[in-house]
Amino acid sequence: MNALLRILAWLLAVTLVALPVVAVLNGWVGAERWPLSRLRVTGQFERVQAEQLRAAVAPYASRGFFAADLDAAQRAVERLPWIEHAQVRKQWPDVLEIQVVEHVPFAFWDDDKLLSERGQLFPLPQDLASERLPRLGGPPARSAEVVELYNEARGLFAPLGYGVAQLGMDARGSWSMTLDNGIEVVVGRDDARARLQRFARVLPQLLVQQARPIARADLRYTNGFTLAWGTPAASAPSSPSPQAPTGTARTQSQQASST
Repeated sequence: MNALLRILAWLLAVTLVALPVVAVLNGWVGAERWPLSRLRVTGQFERVQAEQLRAAVAPYASRGFFAADLDAAQRAVERLPWIEHAQVRKQWPDVLEIQVVEHVPFAFWDDDKLLSERGQLFPLPQDLASERLPRLGGPPARSAEVVELYNEARGLFAPLGYGVAQLGMDARGSWSMTLDNGIEVVVGRDDARARLQRFARVLPQLLVQQARPIARADLRYTNGFTLAWGTPAASAPSSPSPQAPTGTARTQSQQASST
């Protein structure tokens, strides 16, 4: 009996010691005595507002220094628009510190997302809908492949004085592109890089030979490509067109391969 009483007394003593610790760590008591009353934000950011960060972490900071769930607070911050990565930590006696890294937009992705410079997709904020960025698109899992071809295409056409305004891949893996002068380029599924290289090589010759601008180029041919010509500018002199009445022309492989 005495042994049982000793065990019960020992358990009671342990409970009396542990209960206050558990209460503090769970925020049941002590939040007022050890509050997280100061917020410190670090990192390079322009679009994230301190008020947004404060509102995101407030439910966790209110539990006090010892009971604050830093992992949950970090997840709440990372759900905010523009946040690529966040780290939340506390510093004695009353500081909650948030280090944030913002997304830096690289391109629009489809109609409702942005692609960051680190290759991450995130929702398109309303205040950026009119930003001058290239428009890319395709299956999200192949975003790195889209960016790679975009950078290669940009390098091909920049020496000619053209930028790549749009580039995308459809669900079947077929590529299409639009230059910043309005030329639509249908690239197709196979040998996209070789086809773009061939088209960039002969494009200056094609533009010199015609008063009319190129409206569309279809590169999905083994031995060449077809062109659709647009309406010449009002100031441009009119000239007879050697092209077919349909407004399209087939460029044979010999011409396409010339340097």
